[in-house]
Amino acid sequence: MELAIQEQVEDLRRFVPEHTVPETLALLAERFAGAVSFSTSFGLEDQILTHFIFENNLPIRVFTLDTGRNFQETYSTWNKTLLRYDKPIEVVFPQTASVEKLMREKGPNSFYESIANRKECCYIRKVEPLGRALAGQQAWITGIRAEQSANRQTMDPAEWDAGHNLIKVHPLHDWTWEQCVAFAQANGIPVNPLHAKGFVSIGCAPCTRAIKPGEDFRAGRWWWEEAAAKECGLHATTGEHQGFDPVVEAIKE
Repeated sequence: MELAIQEQVEDLRRFVPEHTVPETLALLAERFAGAVSFSTSFGLEDQILTHFIFENNLPIRVFTLDTGRNFQETYSTWNKTLLRYDKPIEVVFPQTASVEKLMREKGPNSFYESIANRKECCYIRKVEPLGRALAGQQAWITGIRAEQSANRQTMDPAEWDAGHNLIKVHPLHDWTWEQCVAFAQANGIPVNPLHAKGFVSIGCAPCTRAIKPGEDFRAGRWWWEEAAAKECGLHATTGEHQGFDPVVEAIKE
């Protein structure tokens, strides 16, 4: 990481906890003009960030990844968001040829059979499209909160993402779930109805379930796997040095 970029990351790490979310977003829009993006999956945290961006008319690109396996409730929330704010949300799809090859060779539910298969599906449907979406960007805004998982508690509010060669910022890093719920209710923000059914983390329909009382926030994702650091690859490794995953590397070759 270049010294100038490292200084920017350190500056943002200090700035985010001491300022409001709109102030953080406004700074990012100014500092990385034309090269800052926010990725939404229409969960509660992302809806709050979308609200701040759209209500303040901030020049921040908003996009989503449509994996082709989303819940209908997610599409409904997407549509309500468009109606509520009347602002564009860019959509990025997986490569058609890659999805067709996966389905032809392994069928529609191969991800249940092994971690390698699950990572392959995540890579094709989410990781590779995200790479295309973030190409040329300097900053990436996410809805990550520290309390979501043990893995995310180690994340800073701003980080250098070596895999995408940009700065990643989490404006809601210190917010609690209760804060998010209260803010959404107070501001009439469209909320995914799956949250009311026990879904706190919402991803692809075949790989997400509601959590039980006392379970970790990420327990509903890939619940058939071990609980440690379950990520799809979008936020799996952070910091200056990107980890090497032989499964993903094999898929990329």
